[in-house]
Amino acid sequence: MKGVVKKLAKKRKILCRNMICPMFKILVVEDQKNMRESLSIAFKRSGYNVDSVESGEKAVEVQNEHTYDLAVVDLKMENMDGLEVLSHIKRINPSTEVVVMTAYGTIDGAIQAMRRGAYDYVTKPFQLSDILSVVERALEKKRLSDKVISLQKEGKERYKFEGVIGNSPVMIRLLSILMELNRSESTVLITGESGTGKELIARAIHDNSIRRGKPFVVVNCGALPENLQESELFGHVIGSFTGAVKDKRGLFLEAQGGTLFLDEIGETSLSTQVKLLRFLQNGEIRKVGDNKPIYLDIRIIVATNKDLDEATKNGSFRKDLFYRLNVIRIHVPPLRERKEDIPLLISYFMDKYSGKLRRRAPEISGDAMEHLMDYLWPGNVRELENVIERAVTLTKGNQITIADLALESASPADMMNVMIEMGGIRAALAQEERKTIVETLRKHAGNRKQAANNLGISTTTLWRKMKEYQIVSKTSYNTENT
Repeated sequence: MKGVVKKLAKKRKILCRNMICPMFKILVVEDQKNMRESLSIAFKRSGYNVDSVESGEKAVEVQNEHTYDLAVVDLKMENMDGLEVLSHIKRINPSTEVVVMTAYGTIDGAIQAMRRGAYDYVTKPFQLSDILSVVERALEKKRLSDKVISLQKEGKERYKFEGVIGNSPVMIRLLSILMELNRSESTVLITGESGTGKELIARAIHDNSIRRGKPFVVVNCGALPENLQESELFGHVIGSFTGAVKDKRGLFLEAQGGTLFLDEIGETSLSTQVKLLRFLQNGEIRKVGDNKPIYLDIRIIVATNKDLDEATKNGSFRKDLFYRLNVIRIHVPPLRERKEDIPLLISYFMDKYSGKLRRRAPEISGDAMEHLMDYLWPGNVRELENVIERAVTLTKGNQITIADLALESASPADMMNVMIEMGGIRAALAQEERKTIVETLRKHAGNRKQAANNLGISTTTLWRKMKEYQIVSKTSYNTENT
């Protein structure tokens, strides 16, 4: 075992030579002396700064005095158990990652802990190498999260990412792409479901470009009647059609020197697409009823919740225009694929709407948070914002409860129907994956460990998949191990 610890410590030292590597600080909360001391020694040998306490009460005390990157907490302790400690840690310092330790018979407690924000859990008895690997992954997530937070703080001076919230891996990559675009003038295609925040991404691109300070004009193409699209976008001259009683500038001219954001680009008519293609090719537009070309300096950003690849195949969207637009593509993932961002988004929206009401932000109950984490969010971030705004506005006390959320619990069948309605290959694959997991669990009489081994995944991944697909194995198989 010492050899394993030395290998991990050596690996860490090699990594630290090649990058800025902070001395991570870990708190061990364990009431069993031997276990507490063994973990402390192993973590110290791996190069971490370690404190240890023997009770939940002590853990809360030291958290008030020190900031820790990671806490390793035993769930089963007298007086104050691990779940209470987790809640205190997350309330005092939400950025502290938490790994919980649990006996094999108390897996439900570990699941509750993960719903409340724990990074992962390990089941006793375990090998030191197992928990060291989990700790290493948790601290790597912490390092990346801190990097994003640092960049977001730096953004107050150099970058503007107002409302673009998240520290999940997909959002970290997305923010990195946005920062790479600060000197680019390329056309950008933003894809994603309704409510994911595509306009926020477009605005962030504009605000960090050389065009910041110039107009940022937003056009919802889906809200423009097809017979008025060309007039609204490119303008018209008096007398060009019935009702054209005066000249109209058009939204392209309004955006001169800045950025034009065309949302729901898939809703434009084919004739409008021809004119947009001409502009992208040579910077030229023509008003309706006028043959005189107007040359403009505008950056184009477009967004869609449709599959433009499919639209080009069925002829509703021009291939040549699609190729012109698809220079840099940014996909904004749905909220159900980045659920670890939900607590951050909740905190952001609670502060936002509490500030508008000039009141102190209420706390959110554990049950309410669990409900928010379990919900599929078909309306994505926009739906979450509306739910939090309503809860903050209408709650009478200092705590938001499930009743304040106005969200109905969906049955497993309903949740699968939502996934199917969202369409595409992803939904079909998800349905097939769910079927495979159910059959494998049934084959192993509900034993998660055996099922995970058969599927070639970890028990933690299996649990997450079961949670995602609402596979309630206790009911299905009536066994303690599921």
